[in-house]
Amino acid sequence: MPQKRLILSSPLLEIMTSRLCQELIENHQDFANSVVMGLQPRGIHFAERIIAELRERTGKDIPMGHLDATFYRDDFRRRESPLLPNKTNVPFLIEGKRVILIDDVLSTGRMVRAALDAMTAFGRPKTVELMVLIDRRYNREIPIDPDYVGMQVSTVESQRVQVEWKEQGFEADHIWMVD
Repeated sequence: MPQKRLILSSPLLEIMTSRLCQELIENHQDFANSVVMGLQPRGIHFAERIIAELRERTGKDIPMGHLDATFYRDDFRRRESPLLPNKTNVPFLIEGKRVILIDDVLSTGRMVRAALDAMTAFGRPKTVELMVLIDRRYNREIPIDPDYVGMQVSTVESQRVQVEWKEQGFEADHIWMVD
C-alpha cells in the first residue's frame, strides 16, 4: 500500500501563488506581449489560478491557452496502453510573444520538451518561460530548468508527487509525496 505524505496545502498554496504572481508582474510589467499556456492535464488548474490573480492585481486580460503535448511525447508509441489526449485550446498565435508555460509538477523534463514541440503549431515565440508549482529535483532526464518555482522537493525515482485540485472534484487542494 503506497504511503502518502502531505507536502503542501492551503493557505501555503495561496501564498506561493501570490509570490509567483508578484515575480511575473516584476518580469512582465504590463503583460502587453505575454501569453500564458497551461499544460494539460493538471497544469491548466494552476495556470487558471495564476491568471485569475494576475487579472485581479493588474486589471489586465492576459491571453491564456490550454496545451496538450500527448502526441509530442517521445514515449507515445512505446507504451503498452494508449495515451488519452486532452483538449488543446490556444485561441491566439504565439508568434513573437513571451510565453509563460505553466505546469503543476516538473520531474524528468520530457513533458516540457514535448510541450515546446507542440507550441510550434501556434507560431515561434519570442521567449518561453517555465513556471511549476513543484520542482522534483534529482529526476531530470532532459536539461530543463524552471524560471518560476513554487517549491522544490527532493525525491527518489520510486516516489511521485500527486496534486489534487478542488477543480478536479477533490474536497481541498493537496500536494502529496507518494512512496
